[in-house]
Amino acid sequence: MFKTMADQAAALPSPTKAAVGPTVLATVWAHRWFALAIIVLLGLGGWQSVRAVLGPAIAVDQVRRGDLVETVVASGHVETPFRVEIGSQITGTVEDVLVLEGQRVSKGQPLISLESRELKAAVVQAQGQVAQAEARMRQLDELTLPSAKEALRQAQATLLNAQQTYDRTSQLTSNGYATRAALDEAQKTLDVALAQKRAAEFQVFTASPGGSDYVMAETQLNQARANLDTAQSRLGYATISAPRDGVLITRNVERGTVAQAGKALLVLAPAGDVQLVLQIDERNLGKLALGQTALASADAYPDRRFPAVVSYINPGIDISRASVQVKLTVKDPPDYLRQDMTVSVDIEVASRKDTLELPVRSVHDITSGQPWVLGVKDGRAVKLPVRVGIRGNSHIEIVDGLGAGDVAVPASSGVVTGQRFRPVLP
Repeated sequence: MFKTMADQAAALPSPTKAAVGPTVLATVWAHRWFALAIIVLLGLGGWQSVRAVLGPAIAVDQVRRGDLVETVVASGHVETPFRVEIGSQITGTVEDVLVLEGQRVSKGQPLISLESRELKAAVVQAQGQVAQAEARMRQLDELTLPSAKEALRQAQATLLNAQQTYDRTSQLTSNGYATRAALDEAQKTLDVALAQKRAAEFQVFTASPGGSDYVMAETQLNQARANLDTAQSRLGYATISAPRDGVLITRNVERGTVAQAGKALLVLAPAGDVQLVLQIDERNLGKLALGQTALASADAYPDRRFPAVVSYINPGIDISRASVQVKLTVKDPPDYLRQDMTVSVDIEVASRKDTLELPVRSVHDITSGQPWVLGVKDGRAVKLPVRVGIRGNSHIEIVDGLGAGDVAVPASSGVVTGQRFRPVLP
């Protein structure tokens, strides 16, 4: 059977159908970057449309529960409660300096020695005077007083004999057997014996304790001993010793220096409690109280912290710096602390357990008395008044106005009241 021309034409392959697929793909591939740009632009346009409708995504802070501590931060320096200036009590030439600056010393340890030859000679001389005075006392006890007592006994015996002679002569004169001259002689002998007895009694009294000779000798002995004590004390001044335990922080003396009485040669920082002296802004004065605890660190050792306690708050204000001086006591100071070191201190002035807290960056007008935050309602920023409590380093207590889980917009985000945005938790 013969096919028609139409059938024969239909049976032939169609050049349009066979070439259309590869042609389109080749066209798209040739303009692939243009097509990609179109797709990106369409995506950006869609994203901008969504952003215009829902607003930009803003990272927000969330109110959470936690423990909050409010601290007052200040810097200051290390001091001992007092310092001892060590000097000489006499004028003399320094013979030797036995310690170094920064050395730890104990009470009674020799620090400086002065030339002492004249002082030693004065001690020897005073010792000789004491020996002489003691010999004088022994002479009174061992010789003068016994001799006076013996003389008194002899005078008493002589007086007794003279009295008996006088009595006999008087009797004989009365009976006419003796002359008046004999009686006068007996009277004279009696008077002399009586005078000798009185003189002997005076000798015994003056040589006895309480008598003039004894008191004079005793006074000389006391004076000699006092002179010896003075000489020994002055000799002791030739060696300058540490008055108490501590660390020598200043040395202003060398060998050959002429030490003047009252001039400081060394400065001692006594061992024991260490104080941190701070200048704190007077605006924080109402938060401070004695006994508050603190954590401190030396600027040279920032990673090592040690405890301290507020022990003194100056009753006056430094008007030039608008600050108040505060001192903290360190009971167990670390070994690395040095005098006049710079320290940083965080004084704990208040604390709350399990309280609502929010980062400080999200609270506006904290010091104005009417703080507020930007919250979110129906996708828009709204101004919400809040009541705040204690303030930590990075968070602040929320007493009223927000609850746990509520969010607030950081002040640095640029969001204004009424603006639409999408809150995003960090």
